[in-house]
Amino acid sequence: MLEIKPKPPVSAPTPQARIRVLSLLVEDGQNTLTKVAGVLRRRGFHVRGISIGPSRQPGRSRITLEIDHGHAEADQVRKQLERLVEVLEVEDMTGDDLHNRELVVATVAAAEVQALIERGAKVLSTGPDGTTVEFSGGSDEVTGFVDELARHGIVDVVRSGPVVMRRTA
Repeated sequence: MLEIKPKPPVSAPTPQARIRVLSLLVEDGQNTLTKVAGVLRRRGFHVRGISIGPSRQPGRSRITLEIDHGHAEADQVRKQLERLVEVLEVEDMTGDDLHNRELVVATVAAAEVQALIERGAKVLSTGPDGTTVEFSGGSDEVTGFVDELARHGIVDVVRSGPVVMRRTA
């Protein structure tokens, strides 16, 4: 008699395993961000975080992308980005030992500030509408801080995208 054995369940990738970190060096231009966004849109990538800033070289900027997708798809989008004339360099920094920072600036009720300062927040200003604080840290730390803010009467909150750099020995 033929016995059919069930296949073992395939474990789904953890959400963190699907996050790719790409660092792009690009020529400054009016349409550079639009072209980069077009490549990501065509491939159906979900951008979890983006930050853009000037590089050390005049006329060039650094774009840091956190995208949610698997390894093969990230390689595919990296190759597509490398084809853009404005993109000078694409580095996949996923899995590298990185300094990874994000920034949160929030206005909260003045009475709630002490608990946030104890978590590492810095007071930027105080006014009649509340106290504005800033906090920087790794992605998980910032997420925890934003969750903490929700318990302290947020008036307003803004969160940056990731800024990453490889650690050196």
